[in-house]
Amino acid sequence: MVASSCAGLLEGRPDLDEIIRFDRKRYGLLGRNPLASWEFITFVRDLHARKFDLVLDLQGLFRSGFLTLMTGARTRVGFANARELATIFYNHRVPVPNPEIHAVKRNYLFSRLLGFDDIPIAFNLPIRPDARESVRQLLADHGLSPNSNYLVVGPGTRWETKQWPTEHFSAAITRIHRELSLPIVLTGMPEEREIADRVATGSSAGIINIAGKTSLPQMIALIADARAVLMHDSGPMHLATALGKPMVAIYGPTSPARTGPYGRADTVARLDLPCSPCYLKKISECPHGHRCLRELSPDTVAAQVQQLSV
Repeated sequence: MVASSCAGLLEGRPDLDEIIRFDRKRYGLLGRNPLASWEFITFVRDLHARKFDLVLDLQGLFRSGFLTLMTGARTRVGFANARELATIFYNHRVPVPNPEIHAVKRNYLFSRLLGFDDIPIAFNLPIRPDARESVRQLLADHGLSPNSNYLVVGPGTRWETKQWPTEHFSAAITRIHRELSLPIVLTGMPEEREIADRVATGSSAGIINIAGKTSLPQMIALIADARAVLMHDSGPMHLATALGKPMVAIYGPTSPARTGPYGRADTVARLDLPCSPCYLKKISECPHGHRCLRELSPDTVAAQVQQLSV
């Protein structure tokens, strides 16, 4: 089971028999929209009717824990330190020895219980040929010749506190383009189009702005063919990690030790402040004026990108 927006990561994988899509946005209207509420009840009934034997909750929140219980599975496994009282829904709880453990290693704690902890962690992210071809055509339509090098930049993010100022992004990519003569491709979700537009407007670099124009499989193909990547702490950044791309990842209120590029701490750009990480989601809650990202200079980030030898 996966959020509908992330299903593209898993489609077509031969080791999966089925993907159950959970429409988080739609079901978030539970209790406020009668039709959405009925659809959620129907979803839960269908889930229970499947009679699963074993369920693993890797998210560890009340919602995922509740759905774990609703499957009716006899064996329900989750983390012993799951949040929002999710542990009440499990009958097997996996201890987490260190709360600061990286999310990848934390999830892999399930491997010992399931008997494959001797298998090393590896990422396998297939690139769909049709997605790669459509991305190449999209870039060609914007004037980028085939097989050209380019830098993928993702200037948007879900939390406003993770957002490096747009003027910093503009200044950084202007310097990168000037120093490396590398075309800049802005990308992101449809709701991040406005941020990408502001970054593009504020920069004198040669920019191809395709934010909001790619599906998840196309995003994977776009990053796979890039020369390098500049991203926030975000989903696309983890795609770049899995694909082994040269990268700089911008961090402020969150911990690279927990959710950073796995095995690639050297790719992180951040300020070492006593208040970071704080995990605050709203800038209005920050008592330090968002120093962690406001004071991370464009020159510092641009220089780190240049050191990638791209």
